[in-house]
Amino acid sequence: MTDRLDEYRRRRDAARTPEPVPRAKPRPAGDDGDRARFVIQQHHARSLHWDLRLEHEGVLASWAVPRGLPRDPGRNHLAVHTEDHPMEYLDSAGEIPAGEYGGGRMIIHDRGTYRCEKWRDDEVIVTLSGARTEGRYALFATGGRDWMIRRTDPAPPGWTPMPDLVRPMRATPAAGLPRDAGKWGYELRWDGVRAVAYVSGGRLRLLSETDEEITGGYPWLRAMAEALAPTEAVLDGVLVRIDGSGRVRAARPTSGGRVPTGSQFLLVDLLWLEGVSSVDVPYAQRRELLDGLALAGTHWQTPPWFSGAGDEALRTGREQGLPGVVAKRLDSVYEPGVRSRHWLSVDAA
Repeated sequence: MTDRLDEYRRRRDAARTPEPVPRAKPRPAGDDGDRARFVIQQHHARSLHWDLRLEHEGVLASWAVPRGLPRDPGRNHLAVHTEDHPMEYLDSAGEIPAGEYGGGRMIIHDRGTYRCEKWRDDEVIVTLSGARTEGRYALFATGGRDWMIRRTDPAPPGWTPMPDLVRPMRATPAAGLPRDAGKWGYELRWDGVRAVAYVSGGRLRLLSETDEEITGGYPWLRAMAEALAPTEAVLDGVLVRIDGSGRVRAARPTSGGRVPTGSQFLLVDLLWLEGVSSVDVPYAQRRELLDGLALAGTHWQTPPWFSGAGDEALRTGREQGLPGVVAKRLDSVYEPGVRSRHWLSVDAA
């Protein structure tokens, strides 16, 4: 009888990797019905991906899914069929040493049980029931090791797909701070490249305020998408470069993977999060949601905002040599592509 773990063992040295490498052949199990188990591991290897593993005939049938399982129906994601894994992988997590097959950090994203509707060599249909993953999924072969995975049941109530385009809202120039200061929030104004970031499956799509695709010009920002995974979000921000003297200027596109010193993506608004649009949510609540994501990394951060403290914000802007502040009504919704009087741009001078 063929040992279904031969390929798994061939790729691994038990003396060099902490992964389970059982010596015995797997013992085929009977029909587990609704009690068959699954695990999804988030794998930070050479490129970020998710590993879906389904208990089947004494092993874990496995697929590497670069963008993770689709959460809205009708969307296909690539799923690369990999070698069967031992059952011990249901609890496997940790650091696979660099240089070893699959080297990198691996964490358990979700696990649970599944119900199988169909299992053929070229098609698998299952309904997953986990702590974070619920739904009916179809896996189907498209050639060689390449498969696709598709969600086939309705999305959760209230779910909306990630928008393809949300144009930035713009501020109206004003001669001074608003008089009803307590009804406004204040942000420092940054001279930079305005951009909207679309983050899904650990991947980044970056569009300028003129709808231009600029992702390739800022390769240093892709790490933000990996750090945010598996969260999906649409974020409004400003690309800047802060030099050694503290001077802020626009971050220009780069090539060849070079990261200019002081490059930062300053995140100032949240437009969509985990299937829910937030453009109709008041500004104060959007900022709470954004701050709750705790987005902070080597080249990205969420700068502070000041509720009802316009004079303090303006003074801080002057001290830092910034051009001014943006006042935003606390109750204002996000108006895509509109220059609105609910946002006011006030010079520091």
